[in-house]
Amino acid sequence: MTKVSRGHTGHTCSVSAYVAQRVRYLPKGQLFSIRRFDGVGTKNAVSKAVARLIKRGELERVYRGVYMRPKAGRYSASAPPDPWQLINLIAKEKRLSLQIHGADAVRRFGLSTQMPLILIFYTNGASRSVFIGKGEIRLIHAPPMVMQHAGTKVGAAISALFYLGKAGATPECVGAIKNALSHENFICLMNCRMPGWMRIALEKT
Repeated sequence: MTKVSRGHTGHTCSVSAYVAQRVRYLPKGQLFSIRRFDGVGTKNAVSKAVARLIKRGELERVYRGVYMRPKAGRYSASAPPDPWQLINLIAKEKRLSLQIHGADAVRRFGLSTQMPLILIFYTNGASRSVFIGKGEIRLIHAPPMVMQHAGTKVGAAISALFYLGKAGATPECVGAIKNALSHENFICLMNCRMPGWMRIALEKT
């Protein structure tokens, strides 16, 4: 039987038992990658251990290589995973950066009330769609200028401004974005690379 070390106590246990024990301490609904068990045993042994837990209902496969302990939902046996956590984990596994999409960014700055039917994020990787059950998360490749400070308030401001464009970046819209930023964030934004029309709009408002 494959064995795995358990700290400095000298005791050992099977890969299957060790993985099961680790999983029991994970919060329900928390997503994790199978890479969490790197070094525990062979890839085949870990995969079999995870498969057994899925069969027993102790784990749920959310996406290729991504799992979670089932969390009871209000209207179903298992609550769906948080889309942002999921796409962030997938991006981390693939060493990609994610930026909030411009349509979502302008909504967060109070410039729109439209809710997207499909979650969309900008990425520095190739454009693609990730399907989770019946839901879709769309990743759209964006140039480096749009991906600056990805995942931060400054990044959201950049995304919103690029989405608005020169014609849409009215004094009212730019003012709303500036007012939502701290002084430090605004300085950081002004130090970013941006087209001339955007810098002028920020400086005039």
